[in-house]
Amino acid sequence: MIEENYSTLNKLVQRIASSGPGSWLLARALHHLDRLVLRWSQGRATLTSTLSGAPVVSLTTTGAKSGLPRSVPLLCIRDRRDPERFALIASNWGQRRHPAWYYNLKANPQARVTIDGQARDYRAHEATDEEYERFWNYARETYFGFDLYRKRAGDRHIPILVLTPQL
Repeated sequence: MIEENYSTLNKLVQRIASSGPGSWLLARALHHLDRLVLRWSQGRATLTSTLSGAPVVSLTTTGAKSGLPRSVPLLCIRDRRDPERFALIASNWGQRRHPAWYYNLKANPQARVTIDGQARDYRAHEATDEEYERFWNYARETYFGFDLYRKRAGDRHIPILVLTPQL
Protein backbone atom coordinates (compact mmCIF):
# COMPACT_ATOMS: atom_id res chain seq x y z
CA MET A 1 0.00 0.00 0.00
CA ILE A 2 2.92 2.34 -0.57
CA GLU A 3 1.87 5.56 -2.26
CA GLU A 4 2.59 5.41 -5.96
CA ASN A 5 4.69 8.58 -5.93
CA TYR A 6 7.51 6.85 -4.04
CA SER A 7 10.62 6.06 -6.09
CA THR A 8 12.22 2.63 -6.21
CA LEU A 9 14.86 3.89 -3.75
CA ASN A 10 12.15 5.18 -1.39
CA LYS A 11 10.39 1.80 -1.44
CA LEU A 12 13.64 -0.08 -0.85
CA VAL A 13 14.57 2.14 2.12
CA GLN A 14 11.08 1.71 3.58
CA ARG A 15 11.34 -2.09 3.27
CA ILE A 16 14.70 -2.11 5.04
CA ALA A 17 13.41 0.24 7.76
CA SER A 18 10.35 -1.92 8.43
CA SER A 19 12.31 -5.19 8.69
CA GLY A 20 13.25 -6.49 12.13
CA PRO A 21 17.01 -5.92 11.78
CA GLY A 22 16.51 -2.63 9.92
CA SER A 23 14.17 -1.17 12.51
CA TRP A 24 16.42 -2.37 15.36
CA LEU A 25 19.40 -0.54 13.86
CA LEU A 26 17.51 2.56 12.77
CA ALA A 27 15.72 2.91 16.13
CA ARG A 28 19.14 3.36 17.71
CA ALA A 29 20.86 5.50 15.07
CA LEU A 30 18.52 7.29 12.69
CA HIS A 31 17.28 10.05 15.00
CA HIS A 32 20.90 11.15 15.59
CA LEU A 33 21.52 11.39 11.84
CA ASP A 34 18.18 13.11 11.24
CA ARG A 35 19.03 15.75 13.86
CA LEU A 36 22.27 16.54 12.03
CA VAL A 37 20.58 16.84 8.64
CA LEU A 38 17.79 18.94 10.20
CA ARG A 39 20.39 21.30 11.62
CA TRP A 40 22.33 21.51 8.34
CA SER A 41 19.18 22.09 6.29
CA GLN A 42 17.77 24.63 8.77
CA GLY A 43 14.79 22.39 9.50
CA ARG A 44 13.87 21.72 5.88
CA ALA A 45 14.94 18.08 5.47
CA THR A 46 15.96 14.90 7.25
CA LEU A 47 17.87 11.87 6.11
CA THR A 48 14.68 9.85 6.60
CA SER A 49 12.57 12.10 4.38
CA THR A 50 15.27 12.27 1.71
CA LEU A 51 15.83 8.51 1.48
CA SER A 52 12.35 7.16 2.23
CA GLY A 53 10.21 9.92 0.73
CA ALA A 54 8.10 9.93 3.91
CA PRO A 55 7.16 13.26 5.54
CA VAL A 56 9.17 14.01 8.69
CA VAL A 57 8.74 16.77 11.27
CA SER A 58 10.86 17.85 14.22
CA LEU A 59 8.84 17.61 17.45
CA THR A 60 9.97 19.54 20.53
CA THR A 61 8.22 18.55 23.75
CA THR A 62 8.77 19.25 27.42
CA GLY A 63 10.28 16.26 29.20
CA ALA A 64 7.69 14.57 31.44
CA LYS A 65 10.24 14.01 34.22
CA SER A 66 13.00 16.54 33.51
CA GLY A 67 10.90 19.51 32.39
CA LEU A 68 13.57 20.18 29.76
CA PRO A 69 12.97 20.61 26.02
CA ARG A 70 13.30 17.35 24.09
CA SER A 71 13.44 17.24 20.28
CA VAL A 72 13.02 14.27 18.00
CA PRO A 73 12.38 13.87 14.25
CA LEU A 74 9.24 11.81 13.54
CA LEU A 75 7.20 10.62 10.61
CA CYS A 76 4.07 12.73 10.36
CA ILE A 77 0.71 11.65 8.98
CA ARG A 78 -1.22 14.53 7.41
CA ASP A 79 -4.94 14.86 8.03
CA ARG A 80 -6.53 14.79 4.60
CA ARG A 81 -9.65 16.49 5.98
CA ASP A 82 -7.71 19.36 7.58
CA PRO A 83 -4.18 20.00 6.20
CA GLU A 84 -3.28 22.08 9.26
CA ARG A 85 -3.51 18.98 11.50
CA PHE A 86 -1.40 15.85 11.51
CA ALA A 87 -0.82 12.74 13.58
CA LEU A 88 2.18 11.04 15.13
CA ILE A 89 2.12 7.26 15.46
CA ALA A 90 3.73 6.06 18.71
CA SER A 91 4.88 2.79 17.13
CA ASN A 92 8.43 3.06 18.47
CA TRP A 93 9.61 0.89 15.57
CA GLY A 94 7.37 -1.95 16.80
CA GLN A 95 9.06 -2.22 20.17
CA ARG A 96 7.07 -3.39 23.20
CA ARG A 97 7.08 0.02 24.93
CA HIS A 98 5.86 3.47 24.01
CA PRO A 99 8.42 6.07 22.88
CA ALA A 100 9.53 8.77 25.34
CA TRP A 101 7.97 11.55 23.26
CA TYR A 102 4.55 9.94 23.81
CA TYR A 103 4.87 10.29 27.60
CA ASN A 104 6.15 13.84 27.18
CA LEU A 105 3.09 14.84 25.12
CA LYS A 106 0.71 13.09 27.53
CA ALA A 107 2.23 15.03 30.45
CA ASN A 108 2.37 18.32 28.55
CA PRO A 109 0.35 18.39 25.31
CA GLN A 110 1.87 21.69 24.16
CA ALA A 111 4.61 21.18 21.56
CA ARG A 112 6.68 23.04 19.02
CA VAL A 113 6.82 21.42 15.60
CA THR A 114 9.04 22.33 12.67
CA ILE A 115 7.69 21.36 9.25
CA ASP A 116 9.61 22.30 6.11
CA GLY A 117 11.68 24.82 8.06
CA GLN A 118 8.65 26.53 9.65
CA ALA A 119 8.17 26.25 13.43
CA ARG A 120 4.71 26.43 14.96
CA ASP A 121 3.03 25.65 18.28
CA TYR A 122 0.63 22.70 18.47
CA ARG A 123 -1.56 20.99 21.04
CA ALA A 124 -1.75 17.19 21.10
CA HIS A 125 -4.57 14.85 22.04
CA GLU A 126 -4.87 11.10 21.80
CA ALA A 127 -6.93 10.03 18.79
CA THR A 128 -10.55 9.05 19.41
CA ASP A 129 -12.02 5.86 17.91
CA GLU A 130 -12.99 7.46 14.59
CA GLU A 131 -9.79 9.52 14.40
CA TYR A 132 -7.70 6.49 15.28
CA GLU A 133 -9.06 4.37 12.43
CA ARG A 134 -8.82 7.23 9.93
CA PHE A 135 -5.24 8.14 10.87
CA TRP A 136 -4.18 4.50 11.04
CA ASN A 137 -5.40 4.07 7.45
CA TYR A 138 -3.56 7.24 6.39
CA ALA A 139 -0.44 5.94 8.17
CA ARG A 140 -0.59 2.60 6.35
CA GLU A 141 -0.88 4.44 3.02
CA THR A 142 2.09 6.65 3.92
CA TYR A 143 4.38 3.87 5.18
CA PHE A 144 3.53 0.19 4.96
CA GLY A 145 5.88 -0.61 7.86
CA PHE A 146 3.26 0.41 10.41
CA ASP A 147 1.43 -2.91 9.96
CA LEU A 148 4.67 -4.77 10.65
CA TYR A 149 5.33 -2.59 13.71
CA ARG A 150 1.83 -3.39 15.01
CA LYS A 151 2.57 -7.13 14.76
CA ARG A 152 5.95 -6.78 16.49
CA ALA A 153 4.46 -4.62 19.26
CA GLY A 154 2.47 -7.66 20.40
CA ASP A 155 -0.23 -6.80 22.92
CA ARG A 156 0.82 -3.14 23.11
CA HIS A 157 -1.79 -0.78 21.71
CA ILE A 158 0.01 1.72 19.46
CA PRO A 159 -1.26 5.20 20.37
CA ILE A 160 -1.86 7.92 17.81
CA LEU A 161 -1.51 11.56 18.87
CA VAL A 162 -3.25 14.22 16.79
CA LEU A 163 -1.64 17.67 16.72
CA THR A 164 -3.68 20.79 16.09
CA PRO A 165 -2.03 24.18 15.51
CA GLN A 166 -2.42 26.83 18.20
CA LEU A 167 -3.27 30.36 17.19
